[in-house]
Amino acid sequence: MTVLPDDGLSLAAEFPDATHEQWQRLVEGVLRKSGKDVSGTAAEEALSTPVEDGLTTRPLYTARDSAPDAGYPGFAPFVRGSRAEGNAADGWGVRQRHAGTDPARVNEAVLADLENGVTSLWLAVGRGGVPVSGLARALDGVYLDLAPVALDAGAECEPAARELLRLYEERGVAADSARGNLGADPLGHEARTGEALETAPAAGLARLCAERFPGLRALTVDALPYHEAGGSAAEELGASLATGVAYLRALTEAGLSVEAACAQLEFRYAASADQFLTIAKLRAARRLWARVAEASGAPAAGAQRQHAVTSPVMMTRRDPWVNMLRTTVACLAAGVGGADAVTVLPFDHSLGLPDAFARRIARNTSSILLEESHLARVIDPAGGSWYVERLTDELAHSAWEFFRTIERAGGQAAALRSGLIGERLAATWAERGAKLARRREPVTGVSEFPHLAERPVEREAAPAEPSGGLPRVRRDEAFEELRARSDAHLAATGTRPRVFLAALGPAAAHTGRATFASNLFQAGGIEPVHDPVSVDAATAAEAFAASGATVACLCSSDALYAEEAEAVAAALRSAGATHVYLAGRGEFTGVDSCVFAGCDAVAVLSSALDRMGVAS
Repeated sequence: MTVLPDDGLSLAAEFPDATHEQWQRLVEGVLRKSGKDVSGTAAEEALSTPVEDGLTTRPLYTARDSAPDAGYPGFAPFVRGSRAEGNAADGWGVRQRHAGTDPARVNEAVLADLENGVTSLWLAVGRGGVPVSGLARALDGVYLDLAPVALDAGAECEPAARELLRLYEERGVAADSARGNLGADPLGHEARTGEALETAPAAGLARLCAERFPGLRALTVDALPYHEAGGSAAEELGASLATGVAYLRALTEAGLSVEAACAQLEFRYAASADQFLTIAKLRAARRLWARVAEASGAPAAGAQRQHAVTSPVMMTRRDPWVNMLRTTVACLAAGVGGADAVTVLPFDHSLGLPDAFARRIARNTSSILLEESHLARVIDPAGGSWYVERLTDELAHSAWEFFRTIERAGGQAAALRSGLIGERLAATWAERGAKLARRREPVTGVSEFPHLAERPVEREAAPAEPSGGLPRVRRDEAFEELRARSDAHLAATGTRPRVFLAALGPAAAHTGRATFASNLFQAGGIEPVHDPVSVDAATAAEAFAASGATVACLCSSDALYAEEAEAVAAALRSAGATHVYLAGRGEFTGVDSCVFAGCDAVAVLSSALDRMGVAS
């Protein structure tokens, strides 16, 4: 009997270590079975996945995938966190957003949030939010020395900030007890609206905070406008870096030291359901800002304060309940990535003003991750992962290149006004839009597994969002337009447009492709009729006539297509089918077009609705 040494669970001690080459040979064998005859590094590359910014995710990361030393939490380059203790002491800040215009209703929601787990507030003030004059009412009953407030007032930033400072004084809040952010972000406002603002008011607020309110920051570097315009992670980081540098220049010109200027900035980033990319983005952002601080002569001031917001781009209007899952993954990624504060947008954010239930789920998302999953008890839990460290490094380099492009163009303001940033983001979104259209990037509940019978979730309309600058995009937008056409047709006629699924042969032959076709057509709001379950040339005409459809789709195996497709297509034509699709690939008499995995689903569905007479 072999006795294991008493040095822990060395269960594999008697087995030789597997080598990278052995793994590659196994991969080669699997790929050969799928028809790909590749070997060595080519086999590994065949399993790699291209992602945005020219980066590639490989199937295996090992100690050979080196990255620069990430250092220690609380020390430059701050990759592992801006604070030595990370979020282990008290977790990240749970920051809820409020964008209503009625101060009394906002106050009711604010107090409910603070009583149930929210630790800081993010208030829209001015145009599209609470009037500046209503700020006192909105914050009635809020202990301002305990609950940090972050303002988002756009062009009305200065009067909103002055009103908040007046409330601190009126309510007896000591200057060193005030916490939060006054929200000055002239370049972010310009990105949103196209309206240029002077930086002098922001600089004045920064000087005031530096002199009297050590716990307040005056400026926000909001990267959400670039994310919401379709930018990639590296583009979001590069634009935020250029904005931060522009603010450093403005503040130091106004008399602040580099250290004091850095202390006045808070950076806001999007957290998406791509959890590893989000983790790497937040870690890379800290490294990049530390490099800027170092180049500015103040390396110790490079600790970046981060506010992460779950991505509005990923939020869907159809099947909005799935947004709860997306925001949970995004919140987890933001916490693991080291964000200081996290805002989980309610699942109905895209539909209007969130209700109390949606806000409760949003704030409880952070509470569960913090209190039940103990996510914050480990500092930088992703640190040391070869994949995360390599992705952090690659993303930092890609972002730095975009930052340099902006600086060569004259800085963030010049790049915005010349159209450089808008054109770059539009190109990125066009590339991503093509993947969405082909369902290479699936959207659950929208482009995949849609639920046509579900009643829409209705909410009170939210205040109009600032516009006039960079566009706002959403992953669901192309499919949402198709579904809206179907909804209008349903309202006008009492029925949705239909497609008859002509399934040939036994269930084993047609189920896979019938399921694919059903899923595809429903993504465009087209109701599939799959009755009877199986047809042949003799029964196809009668079944089609009873379906109420004007188009049909053949669904079966390649072998049965060869035997029956042309006869069944002819029968469908004789019954009045104006267009016959085939699920799969092949050319057959009577078949007009094919639908298959990777086809342009948006184009197919749009043309199908056109053929059915569904108005656009």
